[in-house]
Amino acid sequence: MSDELTVEATGETVGEAKWAALRELEQRHPALDKSAVRFEVVTEGERGLLGVGYSPARVVAHLPADAADSIELDESDLATEARMLMVRVVNTLGIDGRLDVREDADAITLTCSGADVALLIGRHGQTIDAVQYLMNAISHRAYGDERKEVIVDAAGYRERRRATLESLAVRTAQQVCTSGERVELDPMTAVERKVVHLRLQEFDGVETASEGTEPNRYVVVLPT
Repeated sequence: MSDELTVEATGETVGEAKWAALRELEQRHPALDKSAVRFEVVTEGERGLLGVGYSPARVVAHLPADAADSIELDESDLATEARMLMVRVVNTLGIDGRLDVREDADAITLTCSGADVALLIGRHGQTIDAVQYLMNAISHRAYGDERKEVIVDAAGYRERRRATLESLAVRTAQQVCTSGERVELDPMTAVERKVVHLRLQEFDGVETASEGTEPNRYVVVLPT
């Protein structure tokens, strides 16, 4: 029987203790699949009264050695930091799911899957867009021109978002053709702006441009 990798951690709550243990495991194995980790709650802790009688929650996280040994990852520092932050977001939201990270030359895509991903998406996508905005703001501040676009996805939401953006692009182009006046769209990530630019590339009577500064850069649709 193979040995296990164990990490003990504490926190004000059991959830915070689990997060601390996961964070340490992720530092050792950045591609960690949470489903491979088993938690043992040693104590649930005591909040105490006015600081008297407080004791932290304590957990032990167990990771099978074969699961740890099978994890190999070659990713940038930004991808690792994005993964770590996303794990914290997922845990804070109480989502029991899997996080997959895909990195290419232009972007880092963080995809969450599981039964509770609706909590990440939020009403009208407000939560997932806010998380994505935060990720890109951090990337911009920490890495400047060397940053990559960070895309946060859940249960195919971004593909649905693409369809929405393309529909918005067409409606906006029709409006510009009718009014003869430019229209500024809401701020978008570089990936989302690219969807609009490509959709209107062959649309007669309009042209597009990006204006503003990151992370508040937006698309402008203009008459030709």
